[in-house]
Amino acid sequence: MRRNKKGKTVPQDLFVFLVLGLLAAVLAAVVHLLYHTEYAETSTPNDCFAAVSATATGETAVPKIVCLTFDDGPSAHTPEILDILEKEHVPATFFVCAQDANEAHLDKIADIAAAGHQIALHSASHQYSKIYRSTDAFWQDIKQLRQAISPYVDADSLTWLRFPGGSTNTVSHKYGGSGIMKRLKAQAEERGLHWIDWNVCAEDATASHPNAAQILRNIRRDADGRDTCVVLLHDTKATGQTVKALPDIIAWFREQGYTFCTVSQMNDLQN
Repeated sequence: MRRNKKGKTVPQDLFVFLVLGLLAAVLAAVVHLLYHTEYAETSTPNDCFAAVSATATGETAVPKIVCLTFDDGPSAHTPEILDILEKEHVPATFFVCAQDANEAHLDKIADIAAAGHQIALHSASHQYSKIYRSTDAFWQDIKQLRQAISPYVDADSLTWLRFPGGSTNTVSHKYGGSGIMKRLKAQAEERGLHWIDWNVCAEDATASHPNAAQILRNIRRDADGRDTCVVLLHDTKATGQTVKALPDIIAWFREQGYTFCTVSQMNDLQN
């Protein structure tokens, strides 16, 4: 037993409860301060870490999270995508290319970065027969990509990568043998790079050319039952329906209780 200021005894369990409550309040205040110190100057609110602080009770501190990722851009549709993301206060990750098809739009990479989104590496040429003929050919392609985008972003600081076709694609075997993806993944880690695939696919770049409603249905199907979603979308000349679907995609994930994160933020949360 302990005595309070009036001299009355206070049960030991109640005293411990009060002390733990005070410590929890102090910890929450520190987390809140660190969050706003790190993200106060970004134009796109990144509330992933705040959500962790708010839900840090029980056995798990990680909320349902979703990463919207856009491959193959930038393109003529990039400004529309950025406008929607800004309006909805959603951060995203753009795995960029430097193909002939998007050469005229590379300056939009600066706009992506200025809006607070994550820029990551995808491929310069995106030609499987070229980049997967050997591991040296692949890393030469990434070097060319860095050179092409360096006028618009600090390319040397980019450490996230998505392999064209994904890390388990088998098309690469035709050009570089059955073990090329295994070797590339190991080499990526040796180079200090992080690579990531996806677990939710919009199928917006397939030959079927789905409309906005079909894109949303594809995403809802793949996301069902998942607490962590990495959504594959595309930012190309041919994916205007993706832009049309984007507000509804964001609304649906919000209705399901997801918090939006970039890929790098998701990695920080999970580790």
